[in-house]
Amino acid sequence: MSMCRVKKFLALLFSISALTFISFDANAGDITADSVWKNGKIYTADEKFSVVQAIAVKDGRIIYTGTSEGADAYAGSGTAVNDLGGMTVIPGLNDAHLHYLSLGIGKLQINAHWRPKEEILNAVKEAAAKARPGEWVLGRGWNQEVWDPAEFPTKEELDAVAPDVPVSLVRTCGHMTWVNSKAMELAGVSKDTPDPVGGEFIRDENGVPIGVMTDHAQEYINKIIPKTSPAQERDALIEAQRELVKFGITSASDAGSNQRTIDILKELYTEDALKIRLDVMARVTGRPSAEELISGAGAFFAKGIQTGLFNDRMQVRSYKISLDGSLGARSAWMLSDYSDRPGHKGNGQLTDDELYQLVLDGHKSGFQLNSHAIGDAANRQVLDVYQRVLTEYPNFNHRFRVEHAQILTAEDLVRFSSLGVLPSMQTVHATSDMNMAEERIGPKRIKFAYAWRQLLNSGTIIPNGTDAPVELLDPWINLLAAVARRNSDLQPEDGWYPAEKLTREEALRSYTIWPAYASFEESKKGSLENGKLADFIVIDRDYMNCPDSEIKDIKVLKTIIAGESIYEITE
Repeated sequence: MSMCRVKKFLALLFSISALTFISFDANAGDITADSVWKNGKIYTADEKFSVVQAIAVKDGRIIYTGTSEGADAYAGSGTAVNDLGGMTVIPGLNDAHLHYLSLGIGKLQINAHWRPKEEILNAVKEAAAKARPGEWVLGRGWNQEVWDPAEFPTKEELDAVAPDVPVSLVRTCGHMTWVNSKAMELAGVSKDTPDPVGGEFIRDENGVPIGVMTDHAQEYINKIIPKTSPAQERDALIEAQRELVKFGITSASDAGSNQRTIDILKELYTEDALKIRLDVMARVTGRPSAEELISGAGAFFAKGIQTGLFNDRMQVRSYKISLDGSLGARSAWMLSDYSDRPGHKGNGQLTDDELYQLVLDGHKSGFQLNSHAIGDAANRQVLDVYQRVLTEYPNFNHRFRVEHAQILTAEDLVRFSSLGVLPSMQTVHATSDMNMAEERIGPKRIKFAYAWRQLLNSGTIIPNGTDAPVELLDPWINLLAAVARRNSDLQPEDGWYPAEKLTREEALRSYTIWPAYASFEESKKGSLENGKLADFIVIDRDYMNCPDSEIKDIKVLKTIIAGESIYEITE
């Protein structure tokens, strides 16, 4: 297949979207806009990737795009007229995969994101000194690959700074936790504790757990950490919104929330405390057993999908399944051994039959199924199960997703297009993982890892996200990774496996209209066209034409949701 198929796909996408525009085809003089934005360079991200000077907004939707003179005809005495002064406008960004609650909770904990180990230990020491009886020291973001030596940490290192207070620090990927001896004591973890299915206690040469554990082994710690209160969750969910709009993110797919979080979100929307648009993937959170997972999923499926809530601010129409861990933790499930750990293939989470039951139940209930799969074994498993279910119960518009789809085989790469499965990827993962990925999987398998160009050429699209707080929320670092295969330090100079780069247009679509399609919302948002929601951002430079090196420095000047200014830079 070629890019012709992608172009045909896009044409179909926009023709479907256009069906909703008829009732919004306003004529000058017939209607007065609430606001007009003119004299700008506005990238609409429509089918032709049109560039216009102005847009007019009424009741939260776009009623006109075109010239500044044409927009003036929609301005009345009560219209707010905004002169963009030549600034660049693009559709509001849509992060196709992040962890909304975790992002907010992380603001209340130690930020260990890629910090040197000594800095993290100092922060733990300070927090432990302030901890009240019964409190834990919690944090997230460490990555041993940026330390020298690049080795997993130990409980003894935490014991030296916090001997009496339990400490739990989640690795940046979320699939490994580093704890001290006090935490292990409280959890009842010892040399005799067996590895659970789908998880592992990393051990020394004598079989003693060193203080780091992967995936389902994390549950020993997670289940004894005091739970956040509903009030803390409310604060965290509001804090997450502050972070998103600051970066120009007006929509996001939340990659897994339980019923309590969904209920709190609904309360906040009812109170008008949230403006952000969330496509929430329902999920049984934590590390449940297969039985608990299937039972919990059934409760969501029985409720049915929920769309268009709170004036298209929220929907719950998909279900998230986790099938393996991460490459950095060596818990991504591989078909063959890790190149840097012979005899180890990572951790699969479900049997084929268990996954089949989940996908079948969800599909028959009308849910979209979104499955976390990083290793090539996990990707093959989910593609096989998706194919089986879709053969038995065909639905051409299922839009099943694979979240991450990082490491594929040549045979499985082309199956995404043929099955209509969307690879929901995070381009920044490539530049974050490049310091260890080839070491983990070797020179042959790396050719089909983070393979964006190959996937596009096969005829699919790629909804893009950050996986925050696994990665920084910053979309501009992510877009730099997409178009240049370079990290925020602009390395490597020529890009890491540069043949897999996206074009500027493809990268912007991956953050706007493609995520909208991935959440069944392409008729409502994702491009700036008549009838669509007036979600857009004003930025301080021309994304399409600035040097690659400047993409990471783009600043959002204004964030507009439904025609309302939600964020404006104050510097």
